[in-house]
Amino acid sequence: MSTNVSKLEDLGHELGEEIADTPAYQRFEEAKAAVENDDEAQEKIAEVERLRDEFVAARETGEATQSDIGKLQQAQNELHTMPVMEEYLNAQEALQNQLEAVNRAISEPLAVDFGGEAGGCCHD
Repeated sequence: MSTNVSKLEDLGHELGEEIADTPAYQRFEEAKAAVENDDEAQEKIAEVERLRDEFVAARETGEATQSDIGKLQQAQNELHTMPVMEEYLNAQEALQNQLEAVNRAISEPLAVDFGGEAGGCCHD
């Protein structure tokens, strides 16, 4: 049994390496690095995180306002429309689509419906 598990782990590692060599993954890594090295983007990310933290704290005390939501949404919109961030989000979406396709391919031969199994086993 452990030999089969080891083989599956080896295949998983090999699959990960193959995914890392795809254009979608390389595009994502480049876009991520560009965001990490962009001072303006990092400042806007910090602002969004600060506003999100403030909103969460205000919501927990019942003091959140529509103005708080508006400020957070505006900051997020400003961040997402920055060219470097737009490229990152597009690259991230392309990579997620690729990974979902891989996941479907892996799941296809498996005759397991985990949602159906939740209520019990072996229903006719």
